[in-house]
Amino acid sequence: MNPPIRILFIISLFIFAGCAGSKSFRPDKKYSAAELHEDFSIMRQALERFHPSLYWYTSKDSMDQYFAHYDAAIQDSMTEHDFGFRIVAPVLTAIRCGHTSFNFSKRYTKFMEDKRLPAFPLGLKVWKDTMVVTFNMNRRDSIIKRGTLVTGINLWENKRVIDTLFNYMSADGYSQNVNYIRLSGSFSYYHRNIIGLSKMYAVQYIDSTGQQKLAALPLFIPGADSVQVRPAGTPPPSQPRQREPKSSRLENKRSFRIDTARQVAIMTINTFASGSRLPSFYKKSFKWLRKNKVPNLIIDVRNNGGGDINHFAQLSRYVRDSSFRVADTAVAIQNHFGKYGKYIQYHFFNWIAFFLLTSKYDDGRHHFRYWENHEYKPKKKNHYNGNVYVIISGPTFSATTLFAQSVKGQPNVKLVGEEAGGGAHGNNGVMIPNLTLPNSHLRVRLPLFRIVQYNHPPKDGHGVLPDIEVPPTVEGVKRGADLKMEKVMELIKGSR
Repeated sequence: MNPPIRILFIISLFIFAGCAGSKSFRPDKKYSAAELHEDFSIMRQALERFHPSLYWYTSKDSMDQYFAHYDAAIQDSMTEHDFGFRIVAPVLTAIRCGHTSFNFSKRYTKFMEDKRLPAFPLGLKVWKDTMVVTFNMNRRDSIIKRGTLVTGINLWENKRVIDTLFNYMSADGYSQNVNYIRLSGSFSYYHRNIIGLSKMYAVQYIDSTGQQKLAALPLFIPGADSVQVRPAGTPPPSQPRQREPKSSRLENKRSFRIDTARQVAIMTINTFASGSRLPSFYKKSFKWLRKNKVPNLIIDVRNNGGGDINHFAQLSRYVRDSSFRVADTAVAIQNHFGKYGKYIQYHFFNWIAFFLLTSKYDDGRHHFRYWENHEYKPKKKNHYNGNVYVIISGPTFSATTLFAQSVKGQPNVKLVGEEAGGGAHGNNGVMIPNLTLPNSHLRVRLPLFRIVQYNHPPKDGHGVLPDIEVPPTVEGVKRGADLKMEKVMELIKGSR
């Protein structure tokens, strides 16, 4: 980030601080090198002591080098923002665990709520080395429109831009599909925080004739002459935000609809988190399917980042035709927190859970007996035996990966879409408290258990792979098409 743009960024934060009436918190506050070294040391020690898969994909020698390099890189005072992105993020990314990442402090996060900051002006759909424009925040620009193929930014080719950003973004093993989706939803955020801002951006693109062109796009600065891009249905800032009805909130988490013309039911489940009333939702939906003898069921979990393991297991029972367990292995390497307890969220309750639910085996690790031993049987009542199409993608993660793997390979089930972000062999989780660093108050997500999936494939770093791959296309982005759903409907039509 060049000096004039850095000054603009800091001034913006001060303006927002004045608007928010905040007098006690300053986002530009710097922490001394000694304070940051202490935070870094505590983070390293906690990861080495508690992380169950610290060396799963990166050897100990390599991790030691990462720790030493970034500790040495703290040579002067830094802001919370710079410490997080420049030091903490690349170290955590090297672990290759999608559940190990950092969040800013609670005060910083609260301060930044609803802030509109200067940013790279284009929204982009990103996959592999391809970037396609989805929106342009500068209203007056009539050249770069939705569907424009971008080939480079500021003399960096797409691959260099994407690879640079990925160095600061956590993922399970080598499955980067979740990060392609993250970039597609928040490219400006990651570009600003990792690469930095520029007054002007030299954007290489392909025009309608197939010729490569270069456009100079100004930095997007929020104001009257720009358009704010908001999620569909979100009210503009001038309107007070109305609390969404409870029924609508539940509908956003899970929904069930029928396409009678195509003889298909579509079940969308965007979370396995508690509070979504999933058991009653499953019961009602599968009862309806049985009574109406619907031959085709689509289960859309492409945006489901996980949640309660029980909720994935109960869904699997309605679809899977044989008994299964959650995990072949569910282990932690420690069952008490010692001097680190004061930094670890809910450490007392987590210790109680360790005491009640785990046992130390001969391998020296603490096994979560229930997840390793409990056998789930298929539902007898309302079990679904028709054709099942499970749509997966990068955000299919954590417990949702366990669901996808549990039904994969069954003759009446087809996984359609893109590689899941969660590891097919296994991942880390179950308990994921925050480790809060004492000086900067950055929060590091610290998974305590390693889950190796039931009937797991080899540990090759891949996520759960679809049976039928449906990648994005430039034409699909141009017309705003749901290619995955279109493909499933095509399969259903061909199966009649």
